Amino acid sequence: MNKELRILIQKCVEHDRTGQRELYTLLSPVLYGICLKYMKNKSEADDVFQDAFIILFQKINQYNFDGSFEGWAKRIFINQALEVLRKKQRQLYVSIEDSNLSNHIEDKTNGFGLVLSQDKLLKHIQQLPDNYRTIFNLYVFEGYSHRAIASKLKIATGTSKSLLSRAKSMLRTKINEELNKKVS
Repeated sequence: MNKELRILIQKCVEHDRTGQRELYTLLSPVLYGICLKYMKNKSEADDVFQDAFIILFQKINQYNFDGSFEGWAKRIFINQALEVLRKKQRQLYVSIEDSNLSNHIEDKTNGFGLVLSQDKLLKHIQQLPDNYRTIFNLYVFEGYSHRAIASKLKIATGTSKSLLSRAKSMLRTKINEELNKKVS
């Protein structure tokens, strides 16, 4: 960890508003991307983002400088997103680690050279039902195996596989529709 980040974290521990603002500015793009990936729409993502930052600042004194600070922060945001989903009377969600969506998705093209932007792909992912979206994110972006997903979510391995298959099928249909609109 670089010295500047260590100093910035210490300022936040001391409730220094300038330090909090700087940390917010530094981490916002990555952490907001997590919120968008897990929530159904921008409004829900905004709520999770705000609540998770409050939690981050409340718990920042618990960070022990062991491991990546960004990874520690990501876990807070993922946990908050999953808690909101859990409160929506879903029983499929647990805390996990995340990685940045933009590290895993590049603009996709079909055989005709047509481009599907990251924003459009994210929009399609957000439109998936909550349980499909969660399994898809865990498997595709987090790299969890079906066995690990089943264990973390307390579901059968076959259920994880089935939900992923359905999510991929729905995404494939939506993406093909999007790309076919561009061809027409």
